Amino acid sequence: MSAANDPAQRERLALIAAGGTGGHMFPAQALAERLLAEGWRVKLSTDDRGARYAAGFPPQVVREIVRSATPARGGALGKLAAPFRIGQGLASAVRAMRRDRPAVVVGFGGYPSIPALGAASLLGVPRMIHEQNGIMGRVNRIFARRVNRVACGIWPTELPEGISGTHVGNPVRQAVLDHAAAPYEPPGEGPLHLLVIGGSQGARRLSDVVPAAVAALPQELRARLQVSHQARAEDADRVTRAYADAGITAEVQPFFADVPERMARAQLVVSRAGASSLADLTVIGRPAILIPYPSAAGDHQSANARALAESGAAVLLPESVLDTESLARDLRAILTDGQRARTMAQAALSLGRPDAAARLHDLVTELSP
Repeated sequence: MSAANDPAQRERLALIAAGGTGGHMFPAQALAERLLAEGWRVKLSTDDRGARYAAGFPPQVVREIVRSATPARGGALGKLAAPFRIGQGLASAVRAMRRDRPAVVVGFGGYPSIPALGAASLLGVPRMIHEQNGIMGRVNRIFARRVNRVACGIWPTELPEGISGTHVGNPVRQAVLDHAAAPYEPPGEGPLHLLVIGGSQGARRLSDVVPAAVAALPQELRARLQVSHQARAEDADRVTRAYADAGITAEVQPFFADVPERMARAQLVVSRAGASSLADLTVIGRPAILIPYPSAAGDHQSANARALAESGAAVLLPESVLDTESLARDLRAILTDGQRARTMAQAALSLGRPDAAARLHDLVTELSP
């Protein structure tokens, strides 16, 4: 009897806890999709920021908004109030967990995962964490010794001393799997599609430099370029004007709901090095110029990008040397060399783990009673 047809399996509830960024929420969504396909019930615990990403979760997933906070935001008052908000969230999570009785709790990092993981620790519910980055985040580091299993997206992952992890890869959403290993059309004589994605925190620097670098390309390239640029809402107008002034066809939006489709169409991707973005790049298989966000905790984006750079799948361009000239140089080098671009795409694909959600599901199943 398959898992989906097993009545006992259908009764099991998995509680997924994730913070309010795409880097945490996208792999959480991928696991939710897999669990539902295998007959589980799924509940998502997040905060108001995370709820913005929850629209992409399947409708069968029950959403629970918890009170949480990060000491890194809100100034002095915010730092003082954070422990009290987290405490309120923890108390609420304990009450909900006693009522719902989840079989397992899976945390994906971010402060909003604290209440669920804390409640699971207090009540003895089986629990695990998934760390997306090559350097463990603050919250996952706190719980690494308090969970039954640590799953890792990047390998190797820098873990606390004495903690062992299991490499499963970073799960990608079904929308990405729908374009897995999509045939790559290297740069040639036709249109050139460029995708620019920067993440909510790191997009401004890319909005400053990328349009100028694209404008510095030879006219023959500019005339064929079609740019999809994900920019912060407050930067969108000026980014749009910069492309228009250079005579470049560009679509600029704060968020593209169809990033996997745009990535599959792209000849080249310019991106920060968030773990979810790199997972998408390697599952679909596209060449990239990676510009790690230098303010990421522990400089984890540089650690994330290392394997792609070393394999030849990406050009690593640290922000410390990023300027219009350096980026224009790298854009031109790839967009005028179809064979190099094809080789980069193949290298990216060789690093992909399209089965990461299945691997993570297996760990969840092993852990749950």
